[in-house]
Amino acid sequence: MNIAIIVPCIRPYMNKAYFPTGIAYVATAMKEAGYEFDIIDMEAHRHTDDELSMLLQKKSYDVIALGTLVSGYKYVKGIVSIARKTNPNSVIIAGNSVASSIPEFLLQNTEVDIAVKGEGEKTMVDILSALEKGQPLEEIKGIVFSRNGRIVDTGHRNPIEDISMIPHPDWELFDMKLYLEKSFQDVPEPYPIPKEDIRAFVVNTARGCPFRCTFCYHVFQYTHYRRRSVESILSEIATLQERYGINYVNFFDELTFSNKQQVRDFVDGVKESGMRFFWNADIRSDLFTEKDLPLLHEVKQSGCMSFGYSLESGSPAILKTMNKKLKVEDFKRQKLALDQAGITSFTSIVLGYPQETLSTLKETFDVCYDLDIFPSTGYLLPQPGTPMFEVARQKGAADDLETYLLGMGDRQDLRFNLTDIPDEEFQREVAKHLKRINDKIGLGLNDDQLVKTFTFVTSKETSRYAEPSSAAAS
Repeated sequence: MNIAIIVPCIRPYMNKAYFPTGIAYVATAMKEAGYEFDIIDMEAHRHTDDELSMLLQKKSYDVIALGTLVSGYKYVKGIVSIARKTNPNSVIIAGNSVASSIPEFLLQNTEVDIAVKGEGEKTMVDILSALEKGQPLEEIKGIVFSRNGRIVDTGHRNPIEDISMIPHPDWELFDMKLYLEKSFQDVPEPYPIPKEDIRAFVVNTARGCPFRCTFCYHVFQYTHYRRRSVESILSEIATLQERYGINYVNFFDELTFSNKQQVRDFVDGVKESGMRFFWNADIRSDLFTEKDLPLLHEVKQSGCMSFGYSLESGSPAILKTMNKKLKVEDFKRQKLALDQAGITSFTSIVLGYPQETLSTLKETFDVCYDLDIFPSTGYLLPQPGTPMFEVARQKGAADDLETYLLGMGDRQDLRFNLTDIPDEEFQREVAKHLKRINDKIGLGLNDDQLVKTFTFVTSKETSRYAEPSSAAAS
């Protein structure tokens, strides 16, 4: 059976390449099950449509698989159209949130044959086995497909309970030289060691999030939050150090630490292992106070350079609508505690809930201004499968779902305005507030960089961060 895995690129305008962790886990499971396949990595190599077409014509593929975020729907639609033209008899499989959140629509409006919901490791292997043996797909949990014009949804597969048992990604399936070069771009300044000595890479420690913010969709939201053991995490880092000389780890999670005991266990594990590396992670927005300084000093000594945690809004009313389990005062206390420990903070905000006003915008930016923190700024992007998407429907913003999905993209652009503030005034107000924070901290960003920084500055030390993959939970 000839199989191709395509890694889409949904930010072709950015000179970055994010290692496809989710696809890497699925590809590793396929390899361990004995399947051979080709990987066409558009994220790494930025293939044009013509180049993709030529690559897909090299073989007659029985199966073509891909996965990405629902905000990349337009890219998936284009890729699978090319896949169908070059391989008319192939079975096309899609995963990640573009499949989990809109499975029926995806099947009816693109060339995708099977949508995988949730985690893909076991599901993908089961699909390949069924196709190979001519067995019915109906017996496979966690998929949606069409049979004789009827949509078949087999429900959700039970999650992998102990994710520590999942094998480490087989990095060698990908262009690691390129990804290692690009990973450096996500390391914040000032660098802990000379720039030329930094070897950075991503590690996933958890699946899901214990919270349910009304704007957020991720493929694990139908299951409970699961974390890998400290031993499993450190084992992966040790392997990365041995093979690639990694000395800086960007933990790549919805939420890395949800409580202090997890932090304590990890710090103790690092100390006992004798390993040395720098790292950053996402945490709750109210995890630490000044009382935790002894622990925070140990965290710093373990190599921690920064924590990401999201403010989202400075308005208590909007935070409540977001279902954020956060008080602004707790966010402030944590920032001040981390400052004292020498750990840099970075945050993100989501602007544009229906009750947003010029006053609530000022509340949000005042928090950032007072704390000397330049936020990663994004406008509300209601994603299918979230409560806010239903609000967008009610307001008529998503009457035509195809048009809506084709209009999705990065949150730095105001795509769907659900407020009563006119678009131009909304954007002008945001730029005004970001400029005053920029001027106070002395970052030197020009007007075009205030929202679309694609780097992220958080303090007077001008620490810069790449745009986070997801908003840290509170």
